[in-house]
Amino acid sequence: MLRYFWSEGLVYYSEKEVTDWQEGVRESCQLLLEKKIIKATYIEEIIKCIKMFGPYIIVAPNVAMPHASSQSDEVLGTAISFTKLKSPVNFGDPEKKAQLFFTLAAKDSTAHLKNIQKLSELLMKERVIDSLMATESIEDYLKVMRRYES
Repeated sequence: MLRYFWSEGLVYYSEKEVTDWQEGVRESCQLLLEKKIIKATYIEEIIKCIKMFGPYIIVAPNVAMPHASSQSDEVLGTAISFTKLKSPVNFGDPEKKAQLFFTLAAKDSTAHLKNIQKLSELLMKERVIDSLMATESIEDYLKVMRRYES
Protein backbone atom coordinates (compact mmCIF):
# COMPACT_ATOMS: atom_id res chain seq x y z
CA MET A 1 0.00 0.00 0.00
CA LEU A 2 2.83 2.44 0.78
CA ARG A 3 4.31 1.66 -2.64
CA TYR A 4 0.90 2.33 -4.22
CA PHE A 5 0.81 5.87 -2.78
CA TRP A 6 4.32 6.51 -4.09
CA SER A 7 3.89 5.00 -7.56
CA GLU A 8 0.60 6.85 -8.13
CA GLY A 9 2.09 10.20 -7.04
CA LEU A 10 -0.28 10.34 -4.07
CA VAL A 11 2.17 11.24 -1.28
CA TYR A 12 2.07 14.82 0.01
CA TYR A 13 3.96 16.53 2.84
CA SER A 14 2.13 19.77 3.50
CA GLU A 15 4.11 22.82 4.54
CA LYS A 16 0.94 24.81 5.15
CA GLU A 17 0.08 25.96 8.66
CA VAL A 18 -3.32 24.30 8.98
CA THR A 19 -5.45 25.86 11.72
CA ASP A 20 -8.50 23.57 11.94
CA TRP A 21 -9.79 20.18 10.87
CA GLN A 22 -11.76 21.56 7.91
CA GLU A 23 -8.60 23.06 6.48
CA GLY A 24 -6.79 19.78 7.22
CA VAL A 25 -9.40 17.85 5.22
CA ARG A 26 -9.12 20.35 2.35
CA GLU A 27 -5.34 20.05 2.36
CA SER A 28 -5.51 16.25 2.38
CA CYS A 29 -7.70 16.29 -0.75
CA GLN A 30 -5.35 18.41 -2.87
CA LEU A 31 -3.60 15.60 -4.75
CA LEU A 32 -6.90 13.88 -5.55
CA LEU A 33 -8.26 17.20 -6.80
CA GLU A 34 -5.15 17.98 -8.89
CA LYS A 35 -5.27 14.52 -10.47
CA LYS A 36 -8.99 15.00 -11.24
CA ILE A 37 -9.99 11.99 -9.15
CA ILE A 38 -12.47 14.14 -7.22
CA LYS A 39 -14.37 17.36 -7.81
CA ALA A 40 -13.91 20.23 -5.35
CA THR A 41 -17.47 19.63 -4.14
CA TYR A 42 -16.43 16.20 -2.79
CA ILE A 43 -14.28 18.00 -0.22
CA GLU A 44 -17.33 19.89 1.01
CA GLU A 45 -19.28 16.60 1.14
CA ILE A 46 -16.63 15.14 3.46
CA ILE A 47 -16.73 18.21 5.71
CA LYS A 48 -20.55 18.11 5.80
CA CYS A 49 -20.49 14.42 6.80
CA ILE A 50 -18.01 15.08 9.62
CA LYS A 51 -20.18 17.94 10.90
CA MET A 52 -23.25 15.65 10.82
CA PHE A 53 -21.74 12.44 12.21
CA GLY A 54 -18.75 13.64 14.24
CA PRO A 55 -15.11 12.69 13.72
CA TYR A 56 -15.83 9.20 12.33
CA ILE A 57 -12.77 9.61 10.11
CA ILE A 58 -10.36 9.26 13.06
CA VAL A 59 -9.37 5.59 12.76
CA ALA A 60 -6.35 5.52 15.10
CA PRO A 61 -4.40 8.02 17.20
CA ASN A 62 -3.05 10.69 14.81
CA VAL A 63 -4.69 9.03 11.78
CA ALA A 64 -7.67 10.27 9.76
CA MET A 65 -9.34 8.59 6.81
CA PRO A 66 -11.44 11.34 5.17
CA HIS A 67 -14.20 10.06 2.89
CA ALA A 68 -17.85 10.60 2.13
CA SER A 69 -20.44 8.30 0.63
CA SER A 70 -19.25 5.63 -1.77
CA GLN A 71 -22.12 6.71 -4.04
CA SER A 72 -20.93 10.31 -4.50
CA ASP A 73 -21.28 11.89 -7.94
CA GLU A 74 -18.39 14.14 -6.97
CA VAL A 75 -15.89 11.26 -7.29
CA LEU A 76 -14.47 10.75 -10.78
CA GLY A 77 -12.11 7.86 -10.03
CA THR A 78 -10.91 5.50 -7.31
CA ALA A 79 -7.79 6.27 -5.27
CA ILE A 80 -6.36 6.85 -1.80
CA SER A 81 -3.86 9.61 -1.08
CA PHE A 82 -1.45 10.02 1.85
CA THR A 83 -0.92 13.46 3.36
CA LYS A 84 1.14 14.39 6.41
CA LEU A 85 0.28 17.77 7.84
CA LYS A 86 2.93 19.96 9.43
CA SER A 87 1.16 19.60 12.78
CA PRO A 88 -1.90 17.71 14.08
CA VAL A 89 -5.40 19.17 13.80
CA ASN A 90 -8.03 18.70 16.49
CA PHE A 91 -11.50 17.41 15.63
CA GLY A 92 -13.21 19.03 18.64
CA ASP A 93 -11.88 16.58 21.22
CA PRO A 94 -8.28 16.32 22.49
CA GLU A 95 -8.46 12.56 21.89
CA LYS A 96 -9.59 13.10 18.29
CA LYS A 97 -6.71 14.67 16.42
CA ALA A 98 -4.80 13.70 13.31
CA GLN A 99 -1.65 14.51 11.41
CA LEU A 100 -1.63 11.58 8.97
CA PHE A 101 -4.48 11.68 6.45
CA PHE A 102 -5.37 8.79 4.14
CA THR A 103 -8.05 10.30 1.92
CA LEU A 104 -10.38 7.93 0.08
CA ALA A 105 -12.27 8.39 -3.15
CA ALA A 106 -14.15 5.50 -4.75
CA LYS A 107 -16.54 5.24 -7.68
CA ASP A 108 -18.56 2.44 -6.10
CA SER A 109 -19.12 0.67 -2.79
CA THR A 110 -17.03 -2.39 -3.76
CA ALA A 111 -13.97 -0.23 -4.48
CA HIS A 112 -14.67 1.80 -1.33
CA LEU A 113 -14.68 -1.33 0.87
CA LYS A 114 -11.53 -2.70 -0.82
CA ASN A 115 -9.73 0.59 -0.15
CA ILE A 116 -10.76 0.55 3.51
CA GLN A 117 -9.61 -3.08 3.84
CA LYS A 118 -6.20 -2.40 2.25
CA LEU A 119 -5.70 0.67 4.39
CA SER A 120 -6.71 -1.21 7.55
CA GLU A 121 -4.17 -3.94 6.77
CA LEU A 122 -1.45 -1.31 6.37
CA LEU A 123 -2.33 0.48 9.62
CA MET A 124 -2.33 -2.79 11.58
CA LYS A 125 1.33 -3.42 10.73
CA GLU A 126 3.40 -2.98 13.85
CA ARG A 127 4.81 0.54 14.23
CA VAL A 128 3.85 1.72 10.73
CA ILE A 129 1.92 4.69 12.17
CA ASP A 130 4.85 5.65 14.42
CA SER A 131 7.22 5.31 11.47
CA LEU A 132 5.08 7.56 9.26
CA MET A 133 4.66 10.08 12.10
CA ALA A 134 8.46 10.32 12.29
CA THR A 135 8.80 11.18 8.60
CA GLU A 136 9.42 14.75 7.49
CA SER A 137 9.91 14.36 3.75
CA ILE A 138 9.41 12.18 0.69
CA GLU A 139 12.92 10.80 1.29
CA ASP A 140 11.91 9.68 4.80
CA TYR A 141 8.71 8.21 3.36
CA LEU A 142 10.71 6.14 0.87
CA LYS A 143 12.80 4.69 3.72
CA VAL A 144 9.63 3.66 5.57
CA MET A 145 8.16 2.24 2.37
CA ARG A 146 11.25 0.11 1.76
CA ARG A 147 11.25 -1.12 5.37
CA TYR A 148 7.62 -2.24 5.32
CA GLU A 149 7.33 -3.42 1.74
CA SER A 150 10.68 -5.00 0.97
